[in-house]
Amino acid sequence: MTNYTIPATQKAAVISKAGGTVEIKTDHPVRAQKDLLPGECLVKLDCSGACHTDLHAAAGDWPIPAKLPLIGGHEGVGTVVAIGDNTTNSPVKLGDRVGIKWLADSCLNCEQCRKGREQNCDQAKLSGFTVDGTFQEYVVSYVNHVTLIPEGIPSDEAASVLCAGVTVYRAIKHSQTEAGDWIVLPGAGGGLGHLAVQYARVRGLRVIAVDTGADKKELCLKLGADKWIDFKETKDLVGEIKAITGGAGAHSAVVTSASATGYTQAVDYLRPGGTLMAVGLPGDAKLEASIFWTVLKNVSVIGSYVGNRQDAREAIDIAARGQVKVHFATRPLSELKDVYEGMKEGKIAGRIVLDMSKQ
Repeated sequence: MTNYTIPATQKAAVISKAGGTVEIKTDHPVRAQKDLLPGECLVKLDCSGACHTDLHAAAGDWPIPAKLPLIGGHEGVGTVVAIGDNTTNSPVKLGDRVGIKWLADSCLNCEQCRKGREQNCDQAKLSGFTVDGTFQEYVVSYVNHVTLIPEGIPSDEAASVLCAGVTVYRAIKHSQTEAGDWIVLPGAGGGLGHLAVQYARVRGLRVIAVDTGADKKELCLKLGADKWIDFKETKDLVGEIKAITGGAGAHSAVVTSASATGYTQAVDYLRPGGTLMAVGLPGDAKLEASIFWTVLKNVSVIGSYVGNRQDAREAIDIAARGQVKVHFATRPLSELKDVYEGMKEGKIAGRIVLDMSKQ
């Protein structure tokens, strides 16, 4: 068995107050193996994805506040270097390459967990929100919820699959669609959206990508979107979608944009029996739709919140087989503040991955 040398301190990105500035600390403590609780493990991170959810946690603009001070991040990939004493039946061992997701831990025994909705467990712990996350070199996680990363996918690519990929994969999986159906993806050129385009294609769906900007258009069409609509240039989004779909409207929409506007027209452009999958979390915004037309058209509105352990395995396996590719740029942890600014301005196409080895 390999023994790992664990340092006493590390580099970490810390938010001290809601809306505060990210501070990169080089002397943040690392939990020693003797201080790990049963079921806990320590993971030395290679990298961490940066997600729009992390921006919300840092800004404190959600109805549910994050813990403070906070180390954000929930898309980490690294090596298990320590496991708490008295941990029984651990599914991972020292040296395993694992991924850390938004759902850090759950009880696994309540009704929600038993029904596969572990993310709705009353005792759920959330990486980078209710417990410190992956914007640090070493992170404490939980053996029953880390995801083993298979061969065939680099760590920096796997990072974004752990949240963005899992989230859209689950939403598409539950979108009540069949091969050949039309699916609309508002926010298609973003971190979640560009993966949604690919997972939709894997399931045989025809994709209408909705976003704005030349870079995002190029990315979406390159990834296999059948049609592109720039929401800033079109004068009639609903009319365009109906024209593309032969007048009937789309079978489903998976809204990944972090803006309420992505939701407002969905009921209008969905065909009767269509499904609106609500994924993006725009803070205090309300989900507004015509009750009359929602009922008359038998439209289903389904909230889809991240994914469970099985969803994570399936999403990672698809990516490891080369059917889904994450488009990302790599930055050092020290540039996290600039990454947040890019997210705020909507200028980032694809994903940003923070490389813990870079200065």
